[in-house]
Amino acid sequence: MPTFKENLENLKQNTDNLAALQFFGDGYEPDFVIENKEGTAGSLKVYYEVAVDFGGLSPKAAEKALELFAEHVEAAKAEPGKHPNIDRLFEIIDKDLYYSVRAVPKA
Repeated sequence: MPTFKENLENLKQNTDNLAALQFFGDGYEPDFVIENKEGTAGSLKVYYEVAVDFGGLSPKAAEKALELFAEHVEAAKAEPGKHPNIDRLFEIIDKDLYYSVRAVPKA
């Protein structure tokens, strides 16, 4: 089974030109944002990959994202709150949530 690092290296989407991803539920303001910075750049890459592949963030996209997070999923289960971007994927699956995604380019 590939590691998170290996999965990141094999993603198709380039995120170098992105400042952030904004996720919208029912409203006009983003429900959450993932910035392209140290500590969250890997999550941004995973979320962007599945958002492009699935046309947004859905329970099916969240399942695929969990596969890409690999070994970090078990760590997130063991310590809820330590990996908030993985915790969010569990919530999307559990509550059958759907988000549209806006990629914010770097200025």
